[in-house]
Amino acid sequence: MSKRAGTDGSLLASLPWTLAALAFSVLPHIQFLPIWATFIFLACCGWRWQVEHRRWRLPPAWMRIVLSLACFIGVLVSYESINGVGPGSALLAVMAALKLLETKRRRDQFVLLFISIFLIMSSLLREQFLWSLPYLLAGVLFTMTAWLRMSTGSKITIGASFKSATRLMLYAAPLTIAMWLFFPRIATPFWAVPIDTSSATSGLSDQMSPGNVSSLSLSNAVAFRVRFEGAVPPPQQLYWRGLVLHRFNGRTWSGSEPALGSGARSEIEVFGDPIRYQVTMEPTRRQWVFALDIPFQWDLERTYMGREQQLSRIQPIDQRIAYRVVSYPDFRLNGVINDRTKKYYTALQETNNRRTIALSRQMRAAAPDDEAYINSVLQKFNTEEYFYTLEPPSLGSNPVDQFLFETRQGFCEHYASAFALMMRAAGIPSRVVLGYQGGEINPMGQYMIVRQADAHAWTEVWLPDRGWYRVDPTAAVAPERILSGRSGAMFDGIAADWGLTAPSELLHRLILTWDALNANWNDWILGYGPENQGKFMQWLGMEDPDWRQMMLTLIAIVIGLIAIISLLLMLRYRPPRKDAAAILYQKFTGKTGLTPARGETPLSYAQRLAGEQAGMADDAEFITANYLAARYGRPDLSALERLRASVYEFSRRL
Repeated sequence: MSKRAGTDGSLLASLPWTLAALAFSVLPHIQFLPIWATFIFLACCGWRWQVEHRRWRLPPAWMRIVLSLACFIGVLVSYESINGVGPGSALLAVMAALKLLETKRRRDQFVLLFISIFLIMSSLLREQFLWSLPYLLAGVLFTMTAWLRMSTGSKITIGASFKSATRLMLYAAPLTIAMWLFFPRIATPFWAVPIDTSSATSGLSDQMSPGNVSSLSLSNAVAFRVRFEGAVPPPQQLYWRGLVLHRFNGRTWSGSEPALGSGARSEIEVFGDPIRYQVTMEPTRRQWVFALDIPFQWDLERTYMGREQQLSRIQPIDQRIAYRVVSYPDFRLNGVINDRTKKYYTALQETNNRRTIALSRQMRAAAPDDEAYINSVLQKFNTEEYFYTLEPPSLGSNPVDQFLFETRQGFCEHYASAFALMMRAAGIPSRVVLGYQGGEINPMGQYMIVRQADAHAWTEVWLPDRGWYRVDPTAAVAPERILSGRSGAMFDGIAADWGLTAPSELLHRLILTWDALNANWNDWILGYGPENQGKFMQWLGMEDPDWRQMMLTLIAIVIGLIAIISLLLMLRYRPPRKDAAAILYQKFTGKTGLTPARGETPLSYAQRLAGEQAGMADDAEFITANYLAARYGRPDLSALERLRASVYEFSRRL
């Protein structure tokens, strides 16, 4: 009879656990993986199950090599790199799937479970939301249970394996917490992991054309959260400055790359009381740092002020950051500019938007001064039939002309662009500022949420007696956008006019509650850096410890915890104590000079003792009967006393 060429089916019972553990570990990566990578993973899992179930042959080595090269090239083409969380996760997922096609023994399955642990941990490099902790615990627990299912026999139930895995994780929990609390934190990491940029990027673009900012207005994603040290400023002061656009080609406003403005801060003259607050900003993959207009002091490292008083960081913000800022809502900005700078901020394309340019110059000629002209333009937006909407119609090659004279419907970017152009046409320096306006106070955590929906564009103009100052034409058309904010307007009937639908009050409260939990998670868990660790050490009585003290403390605590855990394990798995009857019987066998054989019963031993030493036959029979009655009979103290007396008499006679 010829030997079957396929698998022997020995992994049929354990393979489902391996496949389930791999699938669970890949689950959070699926939304970021290319479709073909997900298909390869599922196809390999199904293929390997069919191979084991139907006793097929595993694919040959040349096929596995070809598939590996194809998947490697696929990752390289999809991501244009093999470095970073995205390409690394994709490679790990497809290579784990291909590893299934050469899995023959339990040892290979253990390797796959190691890979599943790496996949679970790698998901933390992409995002560390509140739900990451239960997923991490569930993933490790499931993988450990699968491990135990393959390591134990079929007589061990699934419940017993699950309890064993849970117990092992509980033993490791104190060590994990101690390492997290006491391992010295540093301000900057030893290395930087390139973050996957294939997912949607939150934040404003460095260009503004009709439609760009309005697309952000439909997103409820959090841009940043703010905790004020004092009272919350009124809505009219909640302008979060981001980037400044100063070039206009007739359709698109654009700015310069972030650069240090050496004298930018000295051009700010502040008045009144400052506003102090802390910002927790979500990743944007861009360099812009948002702060209340106008920022004056900040503690974020590697952050500088540009020449147009916008904050930016040296490197793109690819992870959540927290920083403190001091802003002054009452300020005077750059009261003097030279002719070259004035010409720079009044440049425009004369060949585009000619109707707007002509109207602007006509209105300026009718106004007694620049300030009166500015007010007349704002009055035009306020009194004529201009409408604020989040769903404006598309515009052509002369967008400002079409907006002002035809559609008359627009979002903040339309009004800011039209207003800035009308200022330049009249010879008044102007520029567009992109950022956010407003925010929503979360009563669950007493902090402000600024969402992508709060993205806003406004204008700054320069006058000799006032310098650069903010003019928001949107406030002239839709003052409720500034007073209530986009979030507040959703529940007072205005949202329907803007093209939005408001969620139910209950759903909104649930969203705020979940956001408050996420905010606390960010502050206390993800934000546990050098500063918070220092505060915790002071609470423990350690004033300003250095890294050596921290390491020695950590080592001492870990050694203590290991000793406690070891003691618990010793107590749990210590051998059972011998009962009094067994101790007396062992004393008897020790006196006879004949050692019982392994597995020999007391009756067999008594027969062997009588055969080798006839003089002890009666004693062996009597003591054995008393021993069996005392240890295996009904509880009876008299039987134990008879055994003790007989062993004592036997010992005395010897």
